[in-house]
Amino acid sequence: MNSTRNKLIIVSAPSGAGKTTIVHHLLSRPLGLEFSVSATSRSPRSGEIHGHDYFFLTETEFRQKIDEQAFVEWEEVYPGIFYGTLQSEIERIWQKGHAVIFDVDVVGGLHLKRIFGDKALALFVMPPSVEVLHQRLRGRSTDSEEKIATRIAKADYELSFAPQFDKIIVNDDLTSAFLEAEKVVGEFLTDQSPDRSLKPETETSD
Repeated sequence: MNSTRNKLIIVSAPSGAGKTTIVHHLLSRPLGLEFSVSATSRSPRSGEIHGHDYFFLTETEFRQKIDEQAFVEWEEVYPGIFYGTLQSEIERIWQKGHAVIFDVDVVGGLHLKRIFGDKALALFVMPPSVEVLHQRLRGRSTDSEEKIATRIAKADYELSFAPQFDKIIVNDDLTSAFLEAEKVVGEFLTDQSPDRSLKPETETSD
């Protein structure tokens, strides 16, 4: 039996903490993981590819998919800017016998954990310090001071959710963070716990 079947890895963090770098590392390892491409209503950034980095939708298209109940979870992260996880993406990956790995914001990550319970491993990537996180957010943005301040306030708020995750990985040394993430994920995926359906919005046998 493939131990990765119907399992999920959730990697969340405030913007600038380094979660995407850790996700890319995990995908490069022989762990049987496949990336769940999220949908968003924001515009593509330089180099981003539709269907690879995100499914880029207009706000109208995104709202239509909400009405169609196409999302396992979704959130309006900033006014008019939506992110969400498509049920079809999870099913596509599971049908291939792989485990799903998510690169999602903190609220979305906790929502996925609540839905999928012990079939999901929720990792929180913690920056070395709040000061370092603020520096990264300022350094990577060409936005106005007001928008930067909004992102910093959101990041500070998201840090308060760290204790609700299964594991906190402090990203102060990238090599150490890679090794710790790989170890935790590998142990979770090889745990031969009984399989059971994970369909959202259905009754459980508990």
